[in-house]
Amino acid sequence: MEPQPAASPATAYRDSAKARRETEASLQKHLDRIGWARVAVALFGVLQVIDFFTMHFLPPWLLAAPVIGLVALTSFYMRVKSRRDGSKRAAEFHEFGLARIEERWHGQGEQGSAYLNDEHLYAADLDLFGRGSLFERICEARTRIGQDTLADWLLAPAMPVGVVARQQAVADLRPRWPLRERLAVLGSRIPTGIDTGLVERWATAATVLPGWGRYAVHGWTVVLAVVLLLASFDLVSWWVFFAVLAGQGLFVVSLFARTSQVLRDIEPRSRDLFELTEIMAVLENEPFAAPLLVDLQRDLKADGVPPSKQLRRLVSLVDLLNARRNQLFFPIALILMWGTRMAYQLEAWRLQHGPVVGRWFRHLGEMEALLSLAGYAFENPHDPFPEIVSDRNVLEGTALGHPLVPHDRCVRNDIHLDEVHLLIVSGSNMSGKSTFLRTVGINTVLALAGATVRAKAMRLSPFAIGATLRIQDSLQAGKSRFFAEITRIQRIVSLASGPLPLLFLLDELLHGTNSHDRRVGAAAILRTLLDRGAFGMITTHDLALSELVQALGSRAANVHFADHLEKGEIVFDYRMRPGIVQHSNAVALMRAVGLPVD
Repeated sequence: MEPQPAASPATAYRDSAKARRETEASLQKHLDRIGWARVAVALFGVLQVIDFFTMHFLPPWLLAAPVIGLVALTSFYMRVKSRRDGSKRAAEFHEFGLARIEERWHGQGEQGSAYLNDEHLYAADLDLFGRGSLFERICEARTRIGQDTLADWLLAPAMPVGVVARQQAVADLRPRWPLRERLAVLGSRIPTGIDTGLVERWATAATVLPGWGRYAVHGWTVVLAVVLLLASFDLVSWWVFFAVLAGQGLFVVSLFARTSQVLRDIEPRSRDLFELTEIMAVLENEPFAAPLLVDLQRDLKADGVPPSKQLRRLVSLVDLLNARRNQLFFPIALILMWGTRMAYQLEAWRLQHGPVVGRWFRHLGEMEALLSLAGYAFENPHDPFPEIVSDRNVLEGTALGHPLVPHDRCVRNDIHLDEVHLLIVSGSNMSGKSTFLRTVGINTVLALAGATVRAKAMRLSPFAIGATLRIQDSLQAGKSRFFAEITRIQRIVSLASGPLPLLFLLDELLHGTNSHDRRVGAAAILRTLLDRGAFGMITTHDLALSELVQALGSRAANVHFADHLEKGEIVFDYRMRPGIVQHSNAVALMRAVGLPVD
């Protein structure tokens, strides 16, 4: 798939942000005028009250005018304020998009630190999560399920059919930044993200209310209303009314623990539910073209009624439940057993829709993850979709660059793993060896998630990934760095026997042991990996490991990164070249930082 022609995303964001800020400023002026009008009406009302008790110049019925005026102005004020806030959030969406393009995004987005797992075979090594991570760079999901879905895609590769379907969906969504803006305006009202998991757990919980209680609620209400009517006409004693009221109270208390189970998890979720409803409605009505998006949209409506309509019903029930907190309604709510009554209404809703809520949210999460990838693709219009190969194992990249390195500092290199399965990368310190391993790894992650890649072109088959780029010792676990490394390598070697071919990225292989043991161990590890069909790269300062190419034959090749002295300073060009590095810069670097090296 070819990337879309450059359409200056920065210009689109900049112009849109400017327009939204101008709208926000205009609406703020409007709000200020409405505010002064409210003050004037209020002062007029005060003067009327004074006149009513003193001069009697104005007719008494005119006292209603400032009350009606204040109500109308307040309602108008809230509508204008909502529009102003929407313009502000829209401007922030475009400004953050511009910040991403201009490489000013670090620390401003959703970092996904909760998804970091030291046991994962490449997440920490490839900077997938945390500050300045790939997740922070691309995530635009406003719901927790959307963030979870995107994280899952980065943590596990998809099969070729799935990757191609996602590519088509991302290509469809790529130019639809107005859709992303609308969703951002809706979802950004909740900074921590809408937690769909809480709603789903509530909706799928077991039934706790007894069926007979529903009829008892109606029965007690009818009896109480009849007794109240009779007592009002002195046909029965008021003591009868209070006795019935007390019986009703005992009934409510008997069900209190069960009704609390129904209400406590959903009652605070009114705002989340409203935003979910609005987001669902937008996605249900967007005219998609990509087959995956069309299928997701069709499946959302498979029950005949769109999820947004069912969620609006739930929002209405929760709003009605919360009405009992109104001081004026509270006495009536007590008499009507409002909490118990609404608990039965809510339980009926989840009995009907609970089984499909999970499906709604999974589809929502998938759409949000695709929109995140589409946003990244839109902001990088020259990045192509990789070609996914399913008939053989291959990994080829032309002008491959690291997506988290700014464009003006990103040095690109080629990689070709086909007949050659292993590259042994030698080189001096700080020359770019580890960065290139991360470049290959992170672009492979993007490619197999369905995203565009930082390259001129890329072609690959599906791979499981294993890396040792950020191995640490552990004082608490009593593990040395070397033990942590060989434990990780053992897991990677085991992964090579799995259903997917393995891409291994081993940084400074076995550098925590002596040269003899390193050579023996590295030879055995690499031979085992290659015999199991794995592809990969290792880096090393030990040039003895470069000699392993002779033993491994045509399946392996040496490449290197180098440096040179220029006016007495070490200069790196970060270009990968064939062969073994011919010199080291360790002594020069030690001297450069002031160490007393002769």
